[in-house]
Amino acid sequence: MVNTFRLYPKRSPGIVPGRHHRDGEETCEDGGAVSGRGATFKEVFAVREFRVLFGSFALMIVGDAVKMLALSVLVYAQTGSPGLSAAAYMVGWLPYILGGLFLLSLADRLPARGLMVAGEVVRVAVCLALAYGGLPVWAMLALVLLTGLFSPVFGAARNAMLPDVLPGDAFVLARSLMGVTSAAAQIAGLSLGGAFLAATGPEGALGVTAVLAAVAAVVLRLGLPQRPARNVTSAVRSERGAGAVRSTVRVNGLLVRDRRVRGLLLASWLPPACLAGAEAMIVPYLGGQGRAGAVLAVAAVGMAAGEFAVGRFAGPGLRERLSLPLAVLLGLPWLGFLAGPGAGWAAALAALATAGLAYQLGLQRRSLEAVPEGVRGQAYGLLSAGLMTGQAVGAALVGALGETFGPRVAIAAAGATGIAAALALIPVFRSGREEPGEAPTGDATQGVTEAGAEAVADGASGPAH
Repeated sequence: MVNTFRLYPKRSPGIVPGRHHRDGEETCEDGGAVSGRGATFKEVFAVREFRVLFGSFALMIVGDAVKMLALSVLVYAQTGSPGLSAAAYMVGWLPYILGGLFLLSLADRLPARGLMVAGEVVRVAVCLALAYGGLPVWAMLALVLLTGLFSPVFGAARNAMLPDVLPGDAFVLARSLMGVTSAAAQIAGLSLGGAFLAATGPEGALGVTAVLAAVAAVVLRLGLPQRPARNVTSAVRSERGAGAVRSTVRVNGLLVRDRRVRGLLLASWLPPACLAGAEAMIVPYLGGQGRAGAVLAVAAVGMAAGEFAVGRFAGPGLRERLSLPLAVLLGLPWLGFLAGPGAGWAAALAALATAGLAYQLGLQRRSLEAVPEGVRGQAYGLLSAGLMTGQAVGAALVGALGETFGPRVAIAAAGATGIAAALALIPVFRSGREEPGEAPTGDATQGVTEAGAEAVADGASGPAH
């Protein structure tokens, strides 16, 4: 990987493990050729390791939604403070930024399966402590904050393992499935959380979350093979490198300074940040949580529909050509809020806008090829941390704008900013559109390749500090 800047040999877009090859053509087990087309959902789900990653991911998203809702209710029951209750609901996300800045190198320095299992075991312990430990509020919040520092590491290990089990276009389709599942599982988790809270109270809901995490840990431990740490190769195994914190900071800097990687990161961060700002204004715009909840639910359906349609029916090349217009679509419908639409039209506009999130599928192949394998986990963790940070900042800025000019203008301004961001990134969207499977060449890859080699050597071992 470090020498050739490729993760895999040149392959057809639809390749998945377990297929036969005949005279340069890829075929399925039944002999049907798949060369020259995108992967299918059936082919992706035929891979056992992906089914394990997919199932455990769904359990994690559902469990986290239930946990944060139950914690919020538990804190409110003890304090009667709406502010502390809201803080409890958000506290699990706050340390994601710090973990992303300082601990992500662990995702490449430690075996992925062990990290994912450890993440679920930590989730079990935290939920049981919150439910039955009799902790004061400050201790509950501190516990969630502390353990949350490692959440981006566990997530990065999962994301980095996907292309190991599903190369080529199958990886892009798998990312699409993960996106759809994330939205659906969050909705399901909040619905189940409400039901569990009504039936068992917050302690019981947290206990159910612990059970879900335990099941996910068992599924991961038994369903995935053990793989060595990604960046501990024979060439550097004897090196004594920097600690995890220093290595994370250094590699983050190397990634961000690389022109190609930086462009892809910005293209992945900026449009969703504007989307988050627009969505944050839905509640004040409609003046009621009931109607706002319905609009946001429809928006989630629009996102899932867009991801499914583009992932399933657009081939690899078309997905990349659609990335720019879809990124523009992410902001365009919000301009319609200047007309003051009612809840029905607001829901339709929101669903149309969120369907544009499928633009990210057109960036997946280039993002995968732009990063050396030895720092892939950290790169995906940096992407996720930046997404969460950008969405929080976007919501805060648009909220401040809404305080001055009102929700309607703020929503339209968020949409206009999203369009401007997409258009400003036209060179990123249009660059690197070689046929899927072709390696990038020239200066576009040289800097990050050398950076990856240095980072691997620097981070081969050493304790976190």
